[in-house]
Amino acid sequence: MRHLVIGIMALCLNLMLQPVMAAQSSYQLGAGDVLKIGVHNNPDLSLDTRVSEAGVISFPLIGEVSVGGLTTNEAEKKIASMLASGGFIMQPQVNILVMQFQSAMVSVLGGVNKPGRYALERSTNLTEILAIAGGIAPNGADTVVLNTVREGMPAHIEVDIDKALRKGTDEASVVLLSGDVIYVSRVPLIYIYGEVQRPGTFRMERDMTVIQALAQGGGPTIRGTQRGIKLHRRNLDGDVMEFSPDLTEKVQPDDVLYVKESLF
Repeated sequence: MRHLVIGIMALCLNLMLQPVMAAQSSYQLGAGDVLKIGVHNNPDLSLDTRVSEAGVISFPLIGEVSVGGLTTNEAEKKIASMLASGGFIMQPQVNILVMQFQSAMVSVLGGVNKPGRYALERSTNLTEILAIAGGIAPNGADTVVLNTVREGMPAHIEVDIDKALRKGTDEASVVLLSGDVIYVSRVPLIYIYGEVQRPGTFRMERDMTVIQALAQGGGPTIRGTQRGIKLHRRNLDGDVMEFSPDLTEKVQPDDVLYVKESLF
């Protein structure tokens, strides 16, 4: 019975480690990565090292080894081949464990809860990196901008995360590359003043209308009137235009609503 329990625990541990091991084996090594290298039955060859800016490590007996751009599996095979061809060890079994992922980094900026630089320890998409960064903050918008380089050309990709997740489209599943910069825009704002209960600055929700915006401000005071609403909006030339909107008209970012005092 005891052996059965131990066997089940070992199987569970193996299943939990498989995704991690798979991620490690497919990870491409680069400058700054910290590696723990071991050779089976040769503890004197165990080594903790950092990949140099040139993508090189120094290993006992065989000297410098270029590992930059190689996966951990490929680097293991390369070191094993060099040990064998040099006549140092017959059929060596080399194991490489990445202790610190430093070469593949992305930056997450703007309206997230934990902005910063994050290591790509495995294949990571846009949704996953936003989750790692703590999710979109209250002042963050639904639109996420990805600045990247694809096929040698700079690319600027805008993704409506809310729409992509609700409709299950592929935009939010774009796989990130080292050096990508993800920026979450600030949420669009509208401004309400005049004869309203709570004048101030408010978050503009998706497809918000004038009457919904007015409700954000608590509605008109007893001296205010919905018939006296003026909307100030900047046009494409940068000029501020004033007009009387319909209550069902959709507001736009940075709109300013003014509720006039009733004459009666």
